[in-house]
Amino acid sequence: MRVRYLGFAFGWAVPGALGAQGVVVAPHAVFMSHRTRAGVVELYNPEGRPVEVAISLLFGYPVTDSAGHLLLHAPDSVTPNQPSATEWITALPRRVVIPALTRQTIRLLGRPPPGLRDGEYWTRLVVAAKGAALPVSGVDTTSGVQVGLTLEVRTIIPVYYRKGAVESGVRVSDLRTELEPDSIAVRARLVRTGNAVFLGTVRGTLLNAARRTVSGFAVPLAVYYDIEPRFAMSRAGLPPGQYLLRLEVSSERTDIPVEQLLRAATVRDSVTIVVK
Repeated sequence: MRVRYLGFAFGWAVPGALGAQGVVVAPHAVFMSHRTRAGVVELYNPEGRPVEVAISLLFGYPVTDSAGHLLLHAPDSVTPNQPSATEWITALPRRVVIPALTRQTIRLLGRPPPGLRDGEYWTRLVVAAKGAALPVSGVDTTSGVQVGLTLEVRTIIPVYYRKGAVESGVRVSDLRTELEPDSIAVRARLVRTGNAVFLGTVRGTLLNAARRTVSGFAVPLAVYYDIEPRFAMSRAGLPPGQYLLRLEVSSERTDIPVEQLLRAATVRDSVTIVVK
């Protein structure tokens, strides 16, 4: 089993400190239909030197740990009842050297097994970019041997394959909060409904006694299976008193084309908070 920490975005990449050694990947998610069975990803090398890129696929989905952090769970084996498309989606080319300031197209082709049931299946495209070796300082080079470090940056984006009628939704329960020195932590249980991943946005709004907004957050989120994520909003400058937290989960995303979003009913919940 492989586990990686995720941000709240539904893609995953190595943090930006290594970004200069990577490539730019677009779009952030690929949607394939059973009618066309094809998809396209574009890579761009912003560096002034060639970058070697390897393409692979893995089956994985976000889960949450006991603290509410999102992790990418990649099981060692896939059971027949899991909606994995990893075995029958092909990415070409699998290896390529992208010259400086040049674009490269990666084509995805779906070859699903006969009798594939209606629904949504998924995999993840892994783009591993390897740049030139960087010199390592602090190493004794009196022997004339040069030492370098080759960095590999991996960007992981989801690939969704949809066949027939697909729908999605989400239920919210167990909304709770915890006061921290400089913030208010918010946890809730999100349960996906339907036969497709729920892609949407979670919004929290904190209202004071006069029902004026004093704090909040808005986070894009993907719900594959049941999760209990942690959100946070600032409590800086909040005077003691009673507040109302309103939580709203809607099928809206600014980073996904509208035609690819599966519309679902907006769900809401609320809880009272006392700041001392």
